[in-house]
Amino acid sequence: MEYPDDLSARAANGERAAFSELMRQTKAALFRVIRRYVGDEQEAWDLLQETYAAAWISIRRYDPARPFEAWLRTIALNKCRDWSRRRFVRRLIRSGIDLSAPEALAVQDGSDPVDDRMETAGRLLRLNQEMYRLPPHLKAPLLLTAIEGRSQAETAGILGISVKTVETRVARARRKLSDALRETVAGPPFSEGSV
Repeated sequence: MEYPDDLSARAANGERAAFSELMRQTKAALFRVIRRYVGDEQEAWDLLQETYAAAWISIRRYDPARPFEAWLRTIALNKCRDWSRRRFVRRLIRSGIDLSAPEALAVQDGSDPVDDRMETAGRLLRLNQEMYRLPPHLKAPLLLTAIEGRSQAETAGILGISVKTVETRVARARRKLSDALRETVAGPPFSEGSV
């Protein structure tokens, strides 16, 4: 079996087969990060493709001494931030009501409070919506640590910030989510172990 470092070194030398194998190995996890960041499956697929295209274009600048996945996630998060900025500008230009605006979300979802599965699905939907609304500097560390299970040190390396900054931003992101969910839902947003 080939070690990932060998693959990444071969990819850095422009070997398409090695890069394709690295894509295959990282695709599912990278898609989950992007999907959670942008909140839309189709947009996430598009951004995943943009990430791999950008990675291939700049593969000669990749340093094989650095973990390939960390380098790739940095590119993906930059693509997500660019997407968020473009989306914000489009909304300003259109000046129409955004379906993710608080006024639109205040409409009752009509779920039956007796059906626990529907209630749980509603809470998860609200959590995803609120996570999508987090500012990028809070969202990225939260996704990498809480969702992807990365250590704070790994997350700091991927994002190019200190471990203390990761810790602070994750705490702020959790507080913002908790506050937003408390406002959205009457009563506690989650019971123990619901997510």
